[in-house]
Amino acid sequence: MKKLTWKNLSRIPTHEWRLTFSTMITIMRIILAPCVVVAMMHGTWGRAFILFLIASMTDFLDGNMARFLNEQTFLGACLDPIADKILLVPCFMTLAFIKTPLFIIPFWFVSVVLIREVIVLAGALTIYFMKGDIAIRPTLLSKLTTMMQMIFIVWLFACYFFQWEPKKTYFTMLSLLLVLVVGSLIQYIYIGVKQLKDNI
Repeated sequence: MKKLTWKNLSRIPTHEWRLTFSTMITIMRIILAPCVVVAMMHGTWGRAFILFLIASMTDFLDGNMARFLNEQTFLGACLDPIADKILLVPCFMTLAFIKTPLFIIPFWFVSVVLIREVIVLAGALTIYFMKGDIAIRPTLLSKLTTMMQMIFIVWLFACYFFQWEPKKTYFTMLSLLLVLVVGSLIQYIYIGVKQLKDNI
């Protein structure tokens, strides 16, 4: 993605803001997010599993459809990571606060996920206000982290619905997620510091 400033934002062609088929798939993920949370709060884990699985599939489909149909737009590139956060963060928070049938997501893990998002957002704003522009590009590690978070929640819902209780797998996946979340945060901090130094 090109560096973004308020000046060049105003110069982005109108067609970059158009609502494409792939962008509508991304918006579907945003719409499904509160539906998943409601299903979780009612303890209907089968419905939560199906809705979240569909929402996760849209994350795979929107980017691939955009490339296949040559529909890559600025609007789509902005909405995609926002949709991921709207889907994942509320799900983790709900899992931590509601009474779940088997595994309990620890508050400290949800705190780490939230701290990562806050630091990344605060860092991006800091870079923008200090430099006047910012280059935002998702890294391979951040994509892997998002994918693993989705896989973990899908697996967790399946466990709740089918009454599985593989504790070793649960703790292994939770540990792996923690490493990925912290690792991607460190990577983004490194990238952010480098962008600031490049301007000095």
